[in-house]
Amino acid sequence: MTTTNLTSASIDQIEISRDKVSQAELDRILESHEAFLKHRAGGTRASLKLRDLSFLDFSGRDLSDADLSGAKLFGARLTGTRLLSANLFAADLRSANLERAELRKADLRGACLRGACMNDAVFIDADLRGGVMMKPGKGGGLEQLTFMEGVTELGSASAQRADMSRAKMSNAFILQTDLTDAVLCNVRFIRANLSNSNLTGATLEGADLTEANLSGAILHGTVMSKACLMHTNLRDADLIGAILDSVDLSMADLTNVQLAKRLELLDTSLRECLAAHGAWIDSTGHEGRRADLSRHDLNGHDFSGLNLSAANLGYTIFKGATLTKAGLVMADLSFADLRDADLSYADLRGANLTRATLSGARLIGARLGPVEISGSTTVSHWTANLESARLARCALGGADLRLARMTRADLTHSDLRETDLRKAVLNEANLTYADLRGAKLDGAELRGVIGYESGKSA
Repeated sequence: MTTTNLTSASIDQIEISRDKVSQAELDRILESHEAFLKHRAGGTRASLKLRDLSFLDFSGRDLSDADLSGAKLFGARLTGTRLLSANLFAADLRSANLERAELRKADLRGACLRGACMNDAVFIDADLRGGVMMKPGKGGGLEQLTFMEGVTELGSASAQRADMSRAKMSNAFILQTDLTDAVLCNVRFIRANLSNSNLTGATLEGADLTEANLSGAILHGTVMSKACLMHTNLRDADLIGAILDSVDLSMADLTNVQLAKRLELLDTSLRECLAAHGAWIDSTGHEGRRADLSRHDLNGHDFSGLNLSAANLGYTIFKGATLTKAGLVMADLSFADLRDADLSYADLRGANLTRATLSGARLIGARLGPVEISGSTTVSHWTANLESARLARCALGGADLRLARMTRADLTHSDLRETDLRKAVLNEANLTYADLRGAKLDGAELRGVIGYESGKSA
């Protein structure tokens, strides 16, 4: 555990610096600091250590390399603030708004982020290990200066889509934190407490979770490839839909953990299940039974040409499976693992592919447009849902994606040549290096799309 000591000569200064800083005073300090960063005359590096900055507005300002150690930033507004390599050692950031903030290489050891909003923030290479700031106490001893107990705390915080790649988070307290879609590649979580946290769709590839506590954690669709789970506590964790390639679970505590079921654990044989579903489809629900293959491992199976329309296939593993020309109209494939699957010319109209992983899959000529639903007087459209789906390196040449909902879908390096994307919703989707030659984008929603220009010119 890291400790910072303050000399007795600075005690009086500590008491003075606890005075509340006004917004006007802060603005003057920030202007001087920004002049310092631009090497302008009269610029001064901001030193705000131990100051009370609660509820002040730092939005959009540049505090890179500033000293905010021990500062009280309770409820502060730091949206879009640049804090590159800033010193936030033992800072009080409870309930602060850090949305879209840049904290690359920031020192956050011992900081408290309880209840903070960190959605879309960047913490790449940041240090969030434990740390305690001390001051001289009565009798010549040392006493803790801050509210903290020496651990970095993110309890009950929201860090959706935050990028924390390579951050140091050993011993951090991350209880009940929302890390949905967070990028946590190669993060060191040694002995960290992530119990009851929501890691849905997060990327933990290469993360070190040695002796970490993930009891009760939700890991739906979490990419954990090559993660280290040595003596990791996964009691009562939900790993349905998690990607566990090259992961050794032999030394982890898997008591009551939820994992995909083996095919032999189906109530009936696969053949009987598919036959009953066919009868259910043909009789419009009067005979047979809807297929429920959810949460099962169907890795590599051949379903080509079969009619699985409206089947429950959520969280199912179809990795490397063959589904060419399969009928999957309005099927539930949410969180399904369809990596490297062949869905060429499959009928997926109105299908639910929310958060499905289709990296490397083939969907050439697939139908992902809407289903027309006729009422007594009107006709409505049931659209295919691919929100937050992973479609990197996916072959979608000639596919029909009209009106498809693809908000925040990952389409990096995908082949979208000659696809029909008219009126598709692609807001905040990632099209970096996608090949869009010949694609129809008339009326498509493209707000916040990443890499659209590079995709357009591919």
